[in-house]
Amino acid sequence: MSILIRPIPLLLLMKLINSSIIDNEVAGCDSILSEFTKYEIASYQPVVNRLIREIVNGQFKNSTYNELASFVDEFGNRLAGTQNLENAIDYMLERSKGKDLENVHGEDAPVQTWIRGKESATLLFPRRQNLPILGLGNSIGTSPDGITAEVLTVQSFDELESRSSEAKGRIVLFAPEYISYGKTVVYRSKAASEASKHGAVAALIRSITPFSILSPHTGMQSYEANVTKIPVAALAVEDAHLIQRIQGRGQRVVVNLKMEAHFGDIKTSRNTIAEIRGSEHPEKVVIISGHLDSWDVGQGAMDDGGGAFISWNALVILKALNLRPRRTIRTILWTAEEFGYVGAKQYYKDHKNETNNWNFIMESDEGTFNPIGLNYVSGDKGSCILKEVVKLFAPLNATSSTKSDSVGSDINLWLDEGIPGAALLQQNEKYFWFHHSQGDTMDVEDPSSLDKNAALWAATAYIIADLKEDFPRD
Repeated sequence: MSILIRPIPLLLLMKLINSSIIDNEVAGCDSILSEFTKYEIASYQPVVNRLIREIVNGQFKNSTYNELASFVDEFGNRLAGTQNLENAIDYMLERSKGKDLENVHGEDAPVQTWIRGKESATLLFPRRQNLPILGLGNSIGTSPDGITAEVLTVQSFDELESRSSEAKGRIVLFAPEYISYGKTVVYRSKAASEASKHGAVAALIRSITPFSILSPHTGMQSYEANVTKIPVAALAVEDAHLIQRIQGRGQRVVVNLKMEAHFGDIKTSRNTIAEIRGSEHPEKVVIISGHLDSWDVGQGAMDDGGGAFISWNALVILKALNLRPRRTIRTILWTAEEFGYVGAKQYYKDHKNETNNWNFIMESDEGTFNPIGLNYVSGDKGSCILKEVVKLFAPLNATSSTKSDSVGSDINLWLDEGIPGAALLQQNEKYFWFHHSQGDTMDVEDPSSLDKNAALWAATAYIIADLKEDFPRD
């Protein structure tokens, strides 16, 4: 039987509200939130303390890391459309049932498969050197002999435009300086089409990362309609700089590029769902999520194994501690995120008529490093509620909060509809060091940080799902 832990009694709250210390006219959140709501949120401190104690230092210490390590060691990377990903999904469904989670099931999502195949790049002139590459998602391949051409290096689309006459018949290398992922990733997304417009036969990009140890980073790219498709791959930062330096001295650079990349069949994958049903309003839902698929390099431990497993293990721990909130908490492990949020888009389509009952949505997909609070999308009243919630995480030193326009990738469809949501605010400065590369392994994950994130995730979801009033969509 589940034990229902509730806030402090209503009569006590009413006494506090009517006491002389109450002043609803204070500027900011004090004028937005009732004292009833503030005291109700504060009353969850014992629940938060219990979760932190049990997860960080108690019976669940290292459980997120151990579960993730077992999963990653068994399945490794999990490219959308592969049988390995489907085996991993089967594993999580069975593991969820074994942990006595509720409404455990998979929901189908069709995936267009893409196969990398063998790939290589070789510097032929002015000297011979192998150049490690990673083809970008949905790239076409080359002929078996590959493409041999002189390289034109540019640092921006504007520079390519100004040197358009030099691009025809060449391999265009985009080598922008890394500013931030959000600003620089446009070169990964658009490199092939932009180069093709100027007559290039292939495109290369400097990997979208601030740090490298000769490690190319893959990722998705998109071809524009009515533009000739050309192969495109990522070079390691060091090799992009090498070519830049050689060309800066006025020397020609010739490269041979070979890629077997091609599309395969459309296959069926699945989103993985599990719940703790709400005790009073089971139709109302708080969602916590991450994606289970990964790129086909590294192990997908950080992107997004950690995010998926704090979302899953938070539910496991709440169930084990008999913490059943008023509303349902649903964990969703999305499929095929890396190929354009395929699983999320299918779920959005299949559940479009249910979202009036969606109270809040959370996603972890930028690492699970040391947490410092929550990053959220919400209106004013919801923002004030979350500011009160993060105060409860002083034992984790995670009391910061920031308001953003977007806090996720898979969940953006719902955020755009006005459903409030949140992501981890964390010390993830090194996330893009390992992102989409061979370096995304369990060595990036820290057991203590995973514990702290799982505690913050579980407690936040529980509080929002258990508050007397629905989370506002102001």
